[in-house]
Amino acid sequence: QVQLVESGGGLVQAGGSLRLFCAASERLFGDYTMGWFRYAPGMEREFVAAIKWSMSSHADSVKGRFIISRDGAKNTAYLQMNSLKPEDTATYYCAATALAGFDNRHTYRSSYNYWGQGTQVTVSS
Repeated sequence: QVQLVESGGGLVQAGGSLRLFCAASERLFGDYTMGWFRYAPGMEREFVAAIKWSMSSHADSVKGRFIISRDGAKNTAYLQMNSLKPEDTATYYCAATALAGFDNRHTYRSSYNYWGQGTQVTVSS
């Protein structure tokens, strides 16, 4: 069974940075898309970013601040978060899918079938 393990969350002041990572099986860095989603009370389940091969996309709310990347040698995907805001407070989950192509379908939670357990990010004002 495919397993994903996130880490790197924590408490940070507004304007600070955190780097999240998600360990995955090597095959997920082939044709699989890796995505990041976040959940918090009072907000919708929100797509954050996704990456497949050399292609990546980021939600408008995080463009210019967050960068998704991956390191095949370490079988790990990353989410570098800079200029953090209190509105970024949420539990962040990594997810993987074998969805063909790379289009707006990768922004939907229902497109993903493998999920990690989440890592908490809290941004204070």
